[in-house]
Amino acid sequence: MTSSRNRTLAALNWELSRNEIIPRNLWKLPWADQKFPGEYDKLISKYPDDITKAPEILKTPVSCREGNPFDVGISIDSWGCNFRNTHRGIQGEVKTPLVNDWNDTSAVHFPVEMLTLDILQVDTFCRNTQTFVRSPLCANPFERIQYIRGTENVLMDLALEESGLMDFLYRIHELNLKICDVWSQTKVDALFIMDDWGTQQSMLINPQMWRKIFKPLYREYAVIAHNAGKKIFMHSDGNILDIYPDLIEIGIDALNSQIFCIGVKNLAQFKGQITFWGEMDRQHILPDGTPEEIRSAVHLVYETLNSSGGLIAQCEFGPGANPENIKILFDAWNQMTNC
Repeated sequence: MTSSRNRTLAALNWELSRNEIIPRNLWKLPWADQKFPGEYDKLISKYPDDITKAPEILKTPVSCREGNPFDVGISIDSWGCNFRNTHRGIQGEVKTPLVNDWNDTSAVHFPVEMLTLDILQVDTFCRNTQTFVRSPLCANPFERIQYIRGTENVLMDLALEESGLMDFLYRIHELNLKICDVWSQTKVDALFIMDDWGTQQSMLINPQMWRKIFKPLYREYAVIAHNAGKKIFMHSDGNILDIYPDLIEIGIDALNSQIFCIGVKNLAQFKGQITFWGEMDRQHILPDGTPEEIRSAVHLVYETLNSSGGLIAQCEFGPGANPENIKILFDAWNQMTNC
């Protein structure tokens, strides 16, 4: 039997045989365990994951981390950003940015502790699994700058070409490069980056501005991964159709995006150029879809985007998702390949 790692690599390289099952990947938020105790374990037992995340084991713990970001209350992340959460099981939001004036960034903690990764333990984890292993998050420059400065402020700074923002963004980027480099020295199969760039209809900023400022950053992360013989995976919510060609150009191997928000048929032009790492529609189909709607959605994705691979059957078990619908969804993926 083909291992999960080899099946995933075959999908990423467009070498998946016609009767081979599409690789699976089920994301879980703590909400799922609270709302449907035990259901995630049942799903994973019946539909084993082909992709897993490596543990982040640091020799020097990050000094400022506090609290659980998925519990009600305040938590502090590795950069010192304060998240306020009012709904248990999902992550909260930053209500009070750390930087009000670019002349004073002293409240920001640059988590250099993340460079003390215990590579030996990560490699042991990778050797002891037959699944494809990706790193935890290595870089999210746009989201990080928002957590630090506030979304409205960041958008205004970008519009005004504020030098303080640009200087600080590149400081973040330099640390991200070092984090990517450390993970590239492990035995993980892929590095993972993310940034949410879309609204329901379009990009949050002008695509030309995105290409000028952010595209070069992602290109450098991809170069590090590829130079180490690894894949690079990326996540971005919203309608990001405008930058799909750019992400392909810089070498993103697998992209997790809201393909139903973008329009599955709008993405057919990119078939065979990038692996569509999900996702199945968590806005409508996973919460409320009928069995026929779920099967039709899987069929649409498979027939529109499959190219001897280039697909990962990913979905999220998060707020609103119905575990019965996830079962139907994975059964439908199996039926696409008569497994």
